[in-house]
Amino acid sequence: MSSADTAFIRTCRDILENGTLVTDEKVRPKWEDGTPAYTKKLFGVVNRYDLSSEFPLITLRPISLRAAVDEVLWIWQKKSNNVHDLGSHIWDAWADESGSIGKAYGYQMGIKHHYKEGDFDMVDRVLYDLKNNPCSRRIMTNLYNFADLHEMALYPCAYSMTFNVTNGRLDAILNQRSQDMLAANAWNVAQYAALVMMLAQVSGLRAGELVHVIADAHIYDRHIPIVEELLSRTPYEAPTVTLDPAVTNFYAFTPDSFRIENYRHGEKIGRFPVAV
Repeated sequence: MSSADTAFIRTCRDILENGTLVTDEKVRPKWEDGTPAYTKKLFGVVNRYDLSSEFPLITLRPISLRAAVDEVLWIWQKKSNNVHDLGSHIWDAWADESGSIGKAYGYQMGIKHHYKEGDFDMVDRVLYDLKNNPCSRRIMTNLYNFADLHEMALYPCAYSMTFNVTNGRLDAILNQRSQDMLAANAWNVAQYAALVMMLAQVSGLRAGELVHVIADAHIYDRHIPIVEELLSRTPYEAPTVTLDPAVTNFYAFTPDSFRIENYRHGEKIGRFPVAV
């Protein structure tokens, strides 16, 4: 089975069997009918994916890698905070009438900072260091800007990436404060694996390990039956995912730069409620 399936199954089973049911009336998220959205959770989950062996795309159900890559490029390449620049509608619930989600995600990526080498935003600084300072232990991004939190429609969930180069291999740690296992886990894993592949390619490196650290990994109460049904399915082997080798500029990548072959997967699970 895919490493994405292995991690998803292990984490969800651990949550269901050993997690804590959170039923505090003060929980922030609500369902569309206004009732509190409770969760069963675990604290401090760590999953590892070896990108040199396979691409971690879940097979228990289909995930659109194209849409996942479109979102990560919306943040990292377009540096946008407006849903009108995004192909999917996953952020619509948090957007205002102009399409803005406030000073979040792509907005933070585009802020320029002054260094002795010149002015860089976070993405360009990562690209510069991967090529010029690959032995640095300071190659990272952080979207959790406390000065701007009050102007964000949603505080960043996946908020920090730390990159490390060893013998020409690019490894990375994704830090996430909160993870909705059904709605977002497989999606986030796929898109940040894709990001590591893109950054490695344009930096003359090989994609290595993606380490995913989740502070609060949870399954919402209304999602539990859906997750239990997913866990009863038979997973398949990971598909083959390749990146167009002709692209050498990070800003030239598109969702079509990725090619997927032999992607066998279970049936779609249909629409399910999302807590906001």
